[in-house]
Amino acid sequence: MRKRTRAAPAAGLAGSLLKEVLAEPGRLPESLASFALRHLGPGAGPTVARLREAHPEADAAALRALVVTRGRRSVTAEGAFVGGPFLLLIPVAFCGALLTQVRTVLEIAVVEGWDSTDPQRAAELLVLQGVYGDTETARAALDPAGTRPGTGGGRGRVAALQDLITRMARLLGLVTPDDGAGRWVRIGRWALLGAVFLVGLVAPLVWLPYMATGYYRATTRLTDRATVYYVGSPDPRSPRGVRLDPVMARAGLRAVGSVLLPTVAIFLVVVTDIHIAGGRWPVLGIVLTTSCLVSGGWWLWRHHKRRS
Repeated sequence: MRKRTRAAPAAGLAGSLLKEVLAEPGRLPESLASFALRHLGPGAGPTVARLREAHPEADAAALRALVVTRGRRSVTAEGAFVGGPFLLLIPVAFCGALLTQVRTVLEIAVVEGWDSTDPQRAAELLVLQGVYGDTETARAALDPAGTRPGTGGGRGRVAALQDLITRMARLLGLVTPDDGAGRWVRIGRWALLGAVFLVGLVAPLVWLPYMATGYYRATTRLTDRATVYYVGSPDPRSPRGVRLDPVMARAGLRAVGSVLLPTVAIFLVVVTDIHIAGGRWPVLGIVLTTSCLVSGGWWLWRHHKRRS
């Protein structure tokens, strides 16, 4: 029951956040910080209090490790949802993952004795996300009466949505152009992304482990920065390196199933030598489209059934 209570806010507020940031896509980080402070700040304290009651033996470091582990797992699950079968759901899933990341940071602050409803937390979120270099500049940017950058309203709804998705990916840490990686490493990353995208057109659930891994690493980086900011040193209890997380393991199994379904269907078409209009390609097209919709729709139905 506690897991369900924790996951509900981000899932329920994602649509509201998307509407707000679509109005001003150029102010995505500021809108996210203000929105999260209003809607998630009041709940961070009670959540940590319940966690303390459930683990009375835990000191501050152990409690912080629990917050980080649960938050990272929740964001990873949202990342797997972004890798789902329907691209139109990506913006909503992005918003859910962003809210879950922010909620984890607020809970880390609460563990260290800070008020999660203080407006200073919103400025600190912008600094931790790398949007601004200091909290003074961040506070000025959060001022409703301050100067607002252009929203790009004249570019059209589709262009604004594309720009918003790019900003979300950067804010989540999925796109890190300044991470110091070499040229060939960057080329390899883009090649992998292209390959996953092409395979995902036939077997959409191959996105699950790819996005889940990206979210896991990005959230780890953010919680590390938050721990250093509020505590002054990295948390030695936070796991490092490659480890098998249950969420990523399940995502990998679903991805394998997503690939097997169209593979078996194509094999049956070839073996039975089925033709339509004198050719085999129409049959293959129908089979690939149907298998894609079946595997993606089944996973999406199971996902929503678990949440409800």
